[in-house]
Amino acid sequence: MIAILDYGSGNLHSAYRAFAQAHPDVIVTNDPDICSSADGLVVPGVGAYAACMDQLFAAGAEKIIANRVASARPLFGICVGMQIFFTEGKEKAATKGLGIWPGSVERLNSPILPHMGWNTVTSAPGSRLFSGVEDEHFYFVHSYGARVDVPNALNTICEYGGGFLAAVEAPHVVATQFHPEKSGAAGATLIRNWVDGWVAA
Repeated sequence: MIAILDYGSGNLHSAYRAFAQAHPDVIVTNDPDICSSADGLVVPGVGAYAACMDQLFAAGAEKIIANRVASARPLFGICVGMQIFFTEGKEKAATKGLGIWPGSVERLNSPILPHMGWNTVTSAPGSRLFSGVEDEHFYFVHSYGARVDVPNALNTICEYGGGFLAAVEAPHVVATQFHPEKSGAAGATLIRNWVDGWVAA
């Protein structure tokens, strides 16, 4: 079973529909027991970094995520749901993140923000997440991103006013800055790869 974490942030309906196409058992919930025991947990996120962190703590969801990381169970962060995995976000003021990965999330170096729409993502060599979609377009909506390499992981870079992390593949934690649930056939393939490579593995 795959749980979509409902902590008050993220396009839950789009995420549910996209992941339900790849797996027969998907639920939207903030129940700690269900989220902890699920075969895979998806952490969506939209809006401001600080607001997402506030909602996360208000729902007690940071404990759910920490438990999954500690128990090495599959986790997938999307957009701001990826950003909060880092040490901090520097949107307006510095906000502490979950610290799963080192580094900060900072404003993109581009005169035109947000970075909104389709952009080409060329995957890191050896990527399982991007199998079959190694050089495809994915849909982005963001003004901030991480510009660091996550250790012990495959780091996929996208260019928009300089490079930023479009996706990270670690042994148990996966995340994308783009929205796979809004990225058509390429996004559907990527979600299926996560299900097959992490959840069902």
